[in-house]
Amino acid sequence: MEKIRIQKLLSDCGFCSRRKAEAYIQAGKVRVNGHPVKLGDKALPTDQITVEGEQIYIPKRRESRYIMLNKPRGYVTTMHDEQDRRCITDLLTDIPERVYPIGRLDRNSEGLLLLTNDGDFANGIMHPSREVTKTYRVTVKPPVTEDMITQMSVGVTLDDGFKTAPANIVTQVKEPERVVLLVTIHEGKKREVRRMCDAVGLEVLRLRRISIGPVKLGMLKPGAWRDLTSEEVRALRNAIGKQ
Repeated sequence: MEKIRIQKLLSDCGFCSRRKAEAYIQAGKVRVNGHPVKLGDKALPTDQITVEGEQIYIPKRRESRYIMLNKPRGYVTTMHDEQDRRCITDLLTDIPERVYPIGRLDRNSEGLLLLTNDGDFANGIMHPSREVTKTYRVTVKPPVTEDMITQMSVGVTLDDGFKTAPANIVTQVKEPERVVLLVTIHEGKKREVRRMCDAVGLEVLRLRRISIGPVKLGMLKPGAWRDLTSEEVRALRNAIGKQ
């Protein structure tokens, strides 16, 4: 039996994303057969692997699960929360598999969140080189000028000095009390759309993600989830270059 990188084993079994597994390893929280490991080490699925003392079961065969959740405001995108805030796991009932979110939405944001136990699939969607688009319906407080739209479209410098890539901005609704923008980006910086708006002086009243790549939120009710269709999974695989 061939040994596999430990972060891949943890990701493939649905314990966490590959990036999170790497963080656990670098923090010295992962052991194999009682011994601490370092990034790049490999193990067998039959080895005893623990994370922070918790033994991780690596199944020989696993059914992949691909889920869409409409995250409401007020929930954090985490499987456990030390501050006892409401987590998305409170909404994921009747799912025997251990799934984890592909990317995040901050506590005050809502909308489309994908979850899976397929590590390669999740990594492909999140990897910057794949440039998988994400579209947000952003309600902001007027006034919204053409210069603000242009700045966000060509790229703005965020509060940490990061320059965003060009974005597609469409004004969907323009009323005296609110303006609704459709913002499409292909990066995954933390709270990027909110910070883009902050950078040009726009106050965000509501932010909802409505699509990831070819998959749209549609009419799924807030707090509800469903499995992705085979066509949606296939479309996402095509988007990241995996068949």
